[in-house]
Amino acid sequence: MGFFRSRARRTTPSAVSRARALYQSGRYAEAEAEASAVIRSRPRDDADVPPALTIAALAIGAQGRHAEALAVYDEALPVFGRTFGADHWQTLKLRSDRAQQLAALGRHAECEAESAAVVRAAAGGTDPQMRLVAAAAGNGVVFALNAQGRHVEAEERAREALATLREPDRLLLVLRLGLARSLNGQGRHEEALAEAAGAGELHRGLPPEQRGQETGAVDLVTAAALLGLGRDAEARARAATAHDACLTAFGPAHRRTVEARALLDRCDSA
Repeated sequence: MGFFRSRARRTTPSAVSRARALYQSGRYAEAEAEASAVIRSRPRDDADVPPALTIAALAIGAQGRHAEALAVYDEALPVFGRTFGADHWQTLKLRSDRAQQLAALGRHAECEAESAAVVRAAAGGTDPQMRLVAAAAGNGVVFALNAQGRHVEAEERAREALATLREPDRLLLVLRLGLARSLNGQGRHEEALAEAAGAGELHRGLPPEQRGQETGAVDLVTAAALLGLGRDAEARARAATAHDACLTAFGPAHRRTVEARALLDRCDSA
């Protein structure tokens, strides 16, 4: 999000920068408040409104208020369309991020369709950022396919997307986690456990501003693999770790906290 520059007074960029820094440090309520203040105080054609809308939507979603986050994305889409154009990579990235909220709300078929549409649009772009947008949207497809039980397709899409990436960043991490989920879904739990271990190593090596958004994700996928292997005590311990971390970072309504709670219940009934 560092590409934005303001045409307004000198204090405006610092407000957006503060909101971004708060979000990256996991202070989601404060990031939301800071970004919302920018949105309320600026006309819609101000250069700081698009990044403020993005930060607000991300921060609201990170607090588990997924329906509210989706509403902010819906508010942001026409702003981005007017500012950048429908086919610009920033607009496509916004659509990809919005699709993640559809998944969090259980609207997995819609998430799959929108993410796939972004992949197609990004594939035709010439901006260097389009490759990353396509990979991010591909992760949305993988997540949606896994959620619909289409694990073989999810594995294929995850491996395709991973083949395009080189940098050890958050995008590589989430795609490896999506691959591990697909392997778990196919009962290939040893492979899933190995993939989760690699994802864990990658997660530990990321800078703090990239690690926080995936809090609990590695433990969650690892716990599912352990449970599938019949290692129930280990599975419960990892699921409890995931749940506690997600509860602290995101709150009880976040989709990952809810998933961890459901996995804990499965462990207790095993």
